[in-house]
Amino acid sequence: MEEIPMNMFQRHFFICLCYFMALLVNIPAAEAKEFKIQGKHFLLNGEPFQIISGSIHYTRIPEAHWKDRLLKARAMGVNTVSTYVFWNAHEQIQGQFNFEGNLNLRKYILLAQECGLYVIVRPGPYVCTENDFGGLPAWLLSIPDIKVRCMDSRYMKYAERYIFRLADEIRDLQVTHGGPVIMMQVENEYGGYGTDENYMKSLKSLFQEAGFDVPLFTTDYTNPQYLSGGSLDGVLPTIMFRGRVQKEFKALDDYRSNIPHFCSEYWIGWFTHWGDEHWYKDKKDDEQKIEMKWMLENGKSLNLFMIHGGTNFGFTAGANYYDKDYQPDTTSLDYDSPINEAGQYTPEYYWIRKMLMEYQHNGEELPDIPELLPTIEIENIKFTEKTGLFNNLPSKVKSIQINNMENYGQQYGYILYRTKLTSRRSGKLFVKDLHDFAYFYLNGKLIGTLNRMKNEDTLSIPPIEGKPPVLDILVEALGRVNFGKELLDRKGITEYAAISQTVLMDWEIYTLPMDNDYLSKIKYDNKVQKNKPTFFKGTFELNKVGDTFLDVSSWKKGVVWVNGHNLGRYWHIGPQLDLYLPGCWLKKGVNEIVVFDLELTESAAMRGVKPEDRVKR
Repeated sequence: MEEIPMNMFQRHFFICLCYFMALLVNIPAAEAKEFKIQGKHFLLNGEPFQIISGSIHYTRIPEAHWKDRLLKARAMGVNTVSTYVFWNAHEQIQGQFNFEGNLNLRKYILLAQECGLYVIVRPGPYVCTENDFGGLPAWLLSIPDIKVRCMDSRYMKYAERYIFRLADEIRDLQVTHGGPVIMMQVENEYGGYGTDENYMKSLKSLFQEAGFDVPLFTTDYTNPQYLSGGSLDGVLPTIMFRGRVQKEFKALDDYRSNIPHFCSEYWIGWFTHWGDEHWYKDKKDDEQKIEMKWMLENGKSLNLFMIHGGTNFGFTAGANYYDKDYQPDTTSLDYDSPINEAGQYTPEYYWIRKMLMEYQHNGEELPDIPELLPTIEIENIKFTEKTGLFNNLPSKVKSIQINNMENYGQQYGYILYRTKLTSRRSGKLFVKDLHDFAYFYLNGKLIGTLNRMKNEDTLSIPPIEGKPPVLDILVEALGRVNFGKELLDRKGITEYAAISQTVLMDWEIYTLPMDNDYLSKIKYDNKVQKNKPTFFKGTFELNKVGDTFLDVSSWKKGVVWVNGHNLGRYWHIGPQLDLYLPGCWLKKGVNEIVVFDLELTESAAMRGVKPEDRVKR
């Protein structure tokens, strides 16, 4: 049953009760503190405090590695970590919230406190950050006419439920209650998206009603239109940029004076798309040193985005869409960060640490740099079992008209559309709004592919004599758009498929979410069909565990699971040609690996490479 939002009286009673209960909870270093804004300064316990923060997102790191990354962040010199909160991770199924295991935000925040760090929480509801649908749950898209990031009543009902459920987890971890949380962000980059002032005001009120009493802030580009569209009275406007540092802060000062200057995203790296020629690497260390030094010397607060990017495990990577150019993000979010995807140090780490040593609050000394986690090689991995995808189809759903993936209750993975060609049996097949990559089979034979990244929408259907041929369209959902006006990025075939002017109908639909339930039912019979997707299964033995990267450069396109953990997508177009495998997901003895490849029917070479030996294209 769906939760019903509390009325105003119930909310205030519940908040007071939670405050009282928080007094009974023993939190490490739980001395009551004060963090507030006064004029141009942040004040911590009445003293000026310069925020020197770095972004690390808990869902992009295995829980067992959280403390390792946080200790490395503190040793680099930051006094604060900033994290987004991912609504789509915590409410993957509508009305069912999960804050356990790798989603235990409360544990992550307390670990940060234990490591000597304050915390900035950025809960959205929309967060962007190269995450599927910008962090919004995909089940929202099952509502055909829903609008997001505005006062659509249905969206606001679910956003309110999320905010209050989040508050239940971390309300008492604010600095005002002895915890490490010093600030909370309202929405994200809203000035560059919409103009619904009531929406932003309503979110502010919801955060306050939910019991968040630390300073609230917004984040936007310094374009005056964006600042005015994304800011609120009584909420601190902050900015994001790289380059032109003095001009950026002047623009902020021109917009609103007598406030603390905070760059809540100072970009020290960037993300990479599938099909990019190379991994992103556009470092201009000398310029960054000058810009960071200027901010530090002039009392500006800053958040380094990202100091550790991590990994878009599973199907969580997002995408961009610019001028009809769809650009899905890679599984890796290394971001060219000072602490790389496997938690190792880059040259940037050391010069940032040296610089930040001079700007520690009250002259604190930095802790020693932590030792690196163990790493291992894995010799050639052998696959002993296989089976075809088409041998393992789930129950079908009948549908007169074709529809998107969300309409059938599916959020991620693949979807198969099947029909018989009756009146129109050959000609130009046009697919309206394919999202995102499709394989076409006629009577079981592969006849072509279409790729949204190339704006492809048409292929030829050859004539076939005899009984009506069967057309199969297997669609892969890549990342949903996470930035800009094309956010409502439903997956599968979102409009129709037609030959000439004839719209094809009478479809059989097979949903293929590639979740644990589906994978557990696969029967490995060693029967495969040429040019059709195949599952491969194997094992490998280890006498010690450690981080490694699986080299998938000989494979084509698909997904890898190890011991039940979805490592994410791979694709031979690169530039990413390996997948990060954390040592905490391995075990001594026998480990299981499953690979789903859309194009291969024979297994290819695969091995584990130590992170320090990895070669990035």
